[in-house]
Amino acid sequence: MSARPDHTAAAAVPLDPAPFPHLSRKPASGLPMALGAYIAWGFLPLYLRLLQEVPALELVGWRVIFTLPFCLAIVALRGQTGEVLAALRNPAILVRLLASAAFIAFNWLVYIAAVNGGHIYAASLGYYINPLVNILLGTVFLKERLSRTQWFAVWLAALGVALLLGGAHDTLWISLALALSFSFYGLIRKLTPVGAVPGLTVESLLLLIPAIATVAWFGSTPAGSSFGVDQTTSALLVGAGVLTAVPLLLFAVAARRLEYSLLGFVQFLSPTIAFVLGLTVFGEILRPVQLGCFILIWAAIAVFSWDLLSRRKPG
Repeated sequence: MSARPDHTAAAAVPLDPAPFPHLSRKPASGLPMALGAYIAWGFLPLYLRLLQEVPALELVGWRVIFTLPFCLAIVALRGQTGEVLAALRNPAILVRLLASAAFIAFNWLVYIAAVNGGHIYAASLGYYINPLVNILLGTVFLKERLSRTQWFAVWLAALGVALLLGGAHDTLWISLALALSFSFYGLIRKLTPVGAVPGLTVESLLLLIPAIATVAWFGSTPAGSSFGVDQTTSALLVGAGVLTAVPLLLFAVAARRLEYSLLGFVQFLSPTIAFVLGLTVFGEILRPVQLGCFILIWAAIAVFSWDLLSRRKPG
């Protein structure tokens, strides 16, 4: 998968705003961009299933390697090279992006392993839980406040997760790992004043050496490297980098143009598509305890969304 909004926070490391001019832009609506990003992420399991024979760790390595040149091209086209260089020269920013790179790489690894291991529902649930974990992190680290109705939604979600402890604990770790890793990734990026694509570019640079070492190790094993086995697999591995960068670029534009609340509603499109794919295309069995958990999570989302909409000022 890919990054959430990374709006600049007041608590972020002080930087000269000159290298980051895009952070203050407020363009028009970006709903089509947001829909494009989340639809692409929602259908990503179909693409990953085509690479089912590639080990998850190796696929993460190739994903990093082929994401970097595409990100560099986008950065050059958008005139954001200065932002990348500014981030690379700032030790405090580099430390934060190193941490976010570790979280996103772990997130990719778990997601790929879950999808190709036949645990689509667990992966989908992780990204349903993710926004609710974001809410909790916001109260703890950003001192944001929740209404009683919103706390009720959080407790509904917690009850849904608790259900899995009794009947689906074997896949609960997948959902929690995805939700927590992406939430902490988003929190770090929120407190790091670097745009989404330049940030991903720096993260990919930081992950490049481990990625090269990983694919080289797989290449030295008796099974050999997956890249070069056949033209189709090689092309799909290259495409994995494109599918990492393009939705993120769309999301980066949407995050600057849409109200945060509307973007929050759109983000549920991705796990919903994945859930439907698990139910139809992949034919994964939906256990009753999983269905109960989904119902509670959906109820929590409905309650939270209703409360958010009721507080919106008309006009």
